[in-house]
Amino acid sequence: MTGWRLREFHNDDLGGILHLWEELKRSGSEPVYDLSEVVASCQKDHAIVAVHGDEVIAAVVGRAAHDQGWVVFFAIDDAWRDRGIGSALLAALEKSMAPYGLTKLSALMPEVETRLAAFDARGFEQKHHLRYFERRIPVQRQELTSLAELGGRQMPRDLWESVSGMRREKDILEQRLVLPLAEQDLAESFGVVPPRAVVLFGPPGTGKTTFAKAIASRLEWSFVEVFPSRLAADPQGLAGALRETFTKISELEHAVVFIDEVEEIAAQRSGEPPSPLQGVTNELLKIIPAFREQPGRLLVCATNFIRALDSAFLRHGRFDYVIPIGLPDRAARASIWRRYIPDVTRDAVDVEALVQRTEGFSPADIEFAARSASQRAFEAAVGSRLPGAEGTAADAAGPSTEDYLEAIAGTRTTVSAETAAQFLEDIEALARV
Repeated sequence: MTGWRLREFHNDDLGGILHLWEELKRSGSEPVYDLSEVVASCQKDHAIVAVHGDEVIAAVVGRAAHDQGWVVFFAIDDAWRDRGIGSALLAALEKSMAPYGLTKLSALMPEVETRLAAFDARGFEQKHHLRYFERRIPVQRQELTSLAELGGRQMPRDLWESVSGMRREKDILEQRLVLPLAEQDLAESFGVVPPRAVVLFGPPGTGKTTFAKAIASRLEWSFVEVFPSRLAADPQGLAGALRETFTKISELEHAVVFIDEVEEIAAQRSGEPPSPLQGVTNELLKIIPAFREQPGRLLVCATNFIRALDSAFLRHGRFDYVIPIGLPDRAARASIWRRYIPDVTRDAVDVEALVQRTEGFSPADIEFAARSASQRAFEAAVGSRLPGAEGTAADAAGPSTEDYLEAIAGTRTTVSAETAAQFLEDIEALARV
């Protein structure tokens, strides 16, 4: 067979690129770059094809990055190997990219690929003792505008790990929500349907918002918080603004959507004539089924007063789970305290005494007490510098156990005994895990 020639890529050549791509995969030589990246570079960067008649028999695709060029794709039909086509393609690519003033042309090839004579012929040097690292960026560039309009953001990647204590709650969220969404193919092979919407309920300050953010962090999905109070100021009204917000959310590839204090827009419907908020509740009840049909999304609604929610809101089919988030147990309180005690004084503080004295405290209560103790110790250290003061600032190494105990005594707990008892009743009556 003779008569092949080189030319620049045309859009009509996409079928030939796909054929070469699939042939590479069948040979066990998994391409380094995704097909979408190769196609994008064919259309925007530099691509040379070898054709016999109208048939694409080989291709090379390159991309320039500053003063370095990268070979994104290189493939030759098996029937056309050992004919000098590869060397000719690389030479043509180098010539095409010459105007960029490249100082280096590099290629990443699959480890199992052995047919690399074209690179040797063109003077490429094989680098040994190198490793290739790759990390997928979860939010694509085209999504950033929509995310910004929604006030959404990406959570820090380590947020899930940094949530201290609350082991039972974390395990439930990991097993019921995170794993089925992170491993959807495996979950579905077991007949597990990934969740689409959940309710977190519990007393104020127990970390429901933090858990919602941590779920987004763990999944590496965008986090979008919907604020009904802000939407209420929209000229089209709260119901219309809510509908438009969820329409914009549908443009995102993946998202955890969070509505805090959802009882504000999903309270029990009653009374004649209907209150203005009943229309908002009706709109939300329509939005949730449509939201559930879109993959790659999770709606998390949080409430301090689950009894106030409309009964239709919580029914099966709208929410997969209704998960209680309660006050931290001893282990969780110890973990939370260690997060806030400075390193310089941690070994000197009796954490067990703090844990004992903060039964019934929420994570927010513990944080307040810890920060209060730090502030008091700081003020005492600064005061010791004043003329005539006894001691020096160097004598204070940080908050002491006594500082923390005083702060605990001065902290008013968020959750009353009555609220805590009602929460236990709500678990029995409404929890679904």
